[in-house]
Amino acid sequence: MMRPLDQLTAAGTALAQEDLSMFGRDPWWLVVVKAVFCFAFLMLTVLFSIVWERKVVAWMQLRIGPNRHGPWGMLQSLADGIKLMLKEDLIVKRADKAVYLLAPVVAAVPAFMAIAVIPFGPAGNEVSIFGQRTTMQLTDLPIGVLYILATASVGIYGIVLAGWSSGSTYPLLGGLRSCAQMISYEIAMGMSFAAVFLYSGSMSTSAIVESQQGKWYVLLLPVSFIIYIIAMVGETNRAPFDMPESEGDLVGGFNTEYSSIKFAMFMLAEYVNMVTVSSVAVTLFLGGWRAPYPISAFWEGANHGWWPMLWFIIKVQLLLFFFIWLRGTLPRVRYDQFMKLGWKVLIPISLVWLMLVATVRALKNEGYDFQQIVLYVAGAAIVLLLISLVVDFFRRAEKEEDTDGTPAFDPMAGGFPVPPLPGQSLPPVPRRRPRHERELIVSGGVDTVSDGNGIDGKGGDGA
Repeated sequence: MMRPLDQLTAAGTALAQEDLSMFGRDPWWLVVVKAVFCFAFLMLTVLFSIVWERKVVAWMQLRIGPNRHGPWGMLQSLADGIKLMLKEDLIVKRADKAVYLLAPVVAAVPAFMAIAVIPFGPAGNEVSIFGQRTTMQLTDLPIGVLYILATASVGIYGIVLAGWSSGSTYPLLGGLRSCAQMISYEIAMGMSFAAVFLYSGSMSTSAIVESQQGKWYVLLLPVSFIIYIIAMVGETNRAPFDMPESEGDLVGGFNTEYSSIKFAMFMLAEYVNMVTVSSVAVTLFLGGWRAPYPISAFWEGANHGWWPMLWFIIKVQLLLFFFIWLRGTLPRVRYDQFMKLGWKVLIPISLVWLMLVATVRALKNEGYDFQQIVLYVAGAAIVLLLISLVVDFFRRAEKEEDTDGTPAFDPMAGGFPVPPLPGQSLPPVPRRRPRHERELIVSGGVDTVSDGNGIDGKGGDGA
């Protein structure tokens, strides 16, 4: 007799095999048509996203935005592409020419490959294209999500190679930052996918969407969804995590020495990656091509025919708006803060959450009451959170005591800023006087004290 967990695995395998049996039967010309459609979908979405981003950010900043090329400035991104193609194409003297020319291709080509396994419609719902019945997906794999992760990883190497081959310091720093981001945030991204695999019983993208028929995974696995959203922003080098192309300290970052069409390919790869990671988020957590609840409740045909493609595109555009919203709202974080977020926050939370999901899933398969399990897990999580907050509070208080007991380093004491020596630390911002000086001021025991900036001021009651 099979155990419940083995039955779940067997059912997931059978579902994946049934969905995958729908692929591989199209004639070669139809495969070409679907591949061209995927390419055109990405290119048109990128052209629209560039104009939309500039319009939305202009609206947030009370500016006009592009309004010259085409009606309402809708052809601005096309004009930018033509301008970049007509610019002078330079190759720096100290560059490794072969790698220098190959890097934009390595960055752009893998960005288009991930869309091949994204379903635009249900596997069982065939549509007619030039009289031929076919599914609304180019192909699918038993490990389709791992294929997406692999293509995303290869694309990052284009940025790393571009920074190394340019023969300059600033592009090299941008490439190294990008490599560190890839290592840091793909770990958290992969662990957020693992929770989806546990619930769906498959790595096939079409099977994962089919398993969300009752409830989307954004509701069942909210922590995984939040971790993936943060990781996808870091993976695409978008604000506030755009350190590889930080203009303030890298003068453009990894693409400083690129111009003309090669520079345009890097920008194309960035926006295509935005569309790709948004499509993955829709597929894994937001029900894929499924219509949202109010529509699917009273309209039975919402998930049939060509309608699923409409719901899919709307969800992708909402996530692209989220990218734009972040860029227009949040400032760029420091690089050490970014690395701390990835290694000390996202990865530990991903590990704990994955263990909780696996435990709940295994106990549910054994027949235990699911509501009691949720209550026990939630109670344990709240207790651990409270303990961590208390410990952090005492650590912070103890650190403040130690800081107040020693005189703070004043970088402006000599009239001009100087860096701290080993063993010294800068005072916090906003500047606070040490405790013994504050006590003297309150008691009125001194007439003049330092304000922490090398300037003396009156203390006490002003006497």
